[in-house]
Amino acid sequence: MSQPERAAAPSRFPALTGPTVSFGFNLERVPGQGEDADPILRDGRDLGLIGVFDGMGGAGGTVYDTPDGRRSGAYLASRLARDVVERRMLDLLEPEWNLNGRAAAEDLQRSVQKALVECLQELSPAPSALRSKLLRALPTTMALVALQREEPAGPTWAGHVFWAGDSRAYVFEPDGAHQLTTDDIRDGSDAMANLRQDSIVGNAMCADADFHVNYRKVKLRSPFILVAATDGCFGYVRTPMHFEHMFLRTLQGAGDAESWSSALQAEIEAMTGDDAAMSALAVGASFEGFKSLFEDRTDKLGKRFTAPLDQLDQEIARAEQELEALRGRREVQATKLWREYQARYERYLHDHQAPTGEEHEDDEDDDETTEVDRGHAP
Repeated sequence: MSQPERAAAPSRFPALTGPTVSFGFNLERVPGQGEDADPILRDGRDLGLIGVFDGMGGAGGTVYDTPDGRRSGAYLASRLARDVVERRMLDLLEPEWNLNGRAAAEDLQRSVQKALVECLQELSPAPSALRSKLLRALPTTMALVALQREEPAGPTWAGHVFWAGDSRAYVFEPDGAHQLTTDDIRDGSDAMANLRQDSIVGNAMCADADFHVNYRKVKLRSPFILVAATDGCFGYVRTPMHFEHMFLRTLQGAGDAESWSSALQAEIEAMTGDDAAMSALAVGASFEGFKSLFEDRTDKLGKRFTAPLDQLDQEIARAEQELEALRGRREVQATKLWREYQARYERYLHDHQAPTGEEHEDDEDDDETTEVDRGHAP
């Protein structure tokens, strides 16, 4: 398989073509310190391969000295896992025979774990005084899709989906977006709930604990768009519907794959609080063909799903501004009324007579004070 070229087929709807449109990107919040690896993006006439790897900065925050400088375990893990997985999949994925997906998942698990363990041994980290069940040595997520055409020059494809952790794979079809991976999190929430609450990743690639590579096979009929993405791409949108709409809206406004990728990156950078990596591979139509295929879906998403929520968000924002203004007015009024009320309220506090406790203190030194003055009966 060759690295994909951003080229469009001559026909708008070449029904039997292979991958025709592709792009990938890796956005770093801190230049040179991003913990997502560069995505995998490969294709051939009858094959395709996309993947992303998200080094888990919280669990893998241990820093190691390397020939390239000090690097976190998360940074090292994502890149090592990516290289191992790409190399193994290029060996396993052939157009002439059907991939045994479950055997491939076991192969990926063994190969990545072996590489991570060997890397950890070479790093020889000093023992850490910090102990936590959440800490891991060289942890990373993975989301990977391998494509094989099922029949020569045919429109049906086998999608072999592999994952560990909470990075995701999607397929975008004219009827909508479909998530292909199940987030490996402990509470098992759905995509909407995951946007509203933090959850612990229950299964991820690492060097010091057992993990497994999940596998699912899906049958796809072109045209479709496959996407692999780390959570920096989808974890900061308001709803899953907004993620699909952002993806398709930037397609509609672009002139080619490169400008589409640039527009999508700009929107993700504006909202995300994390590194973000994505790999996309479109099969079965030219760039203009995909724009036409998804035009109705983009319009429907906006009118039926995102616009009503956006309108409510705007109303909430206005109401919050009005509430903040009311709170300010209330504070000004409370201060004004308190000043009017305060003098009478504190009248006895500002009397010239000393407080009772101080009076007794002074009287003890006054020999002429009578018993009556001390409040006792004569």
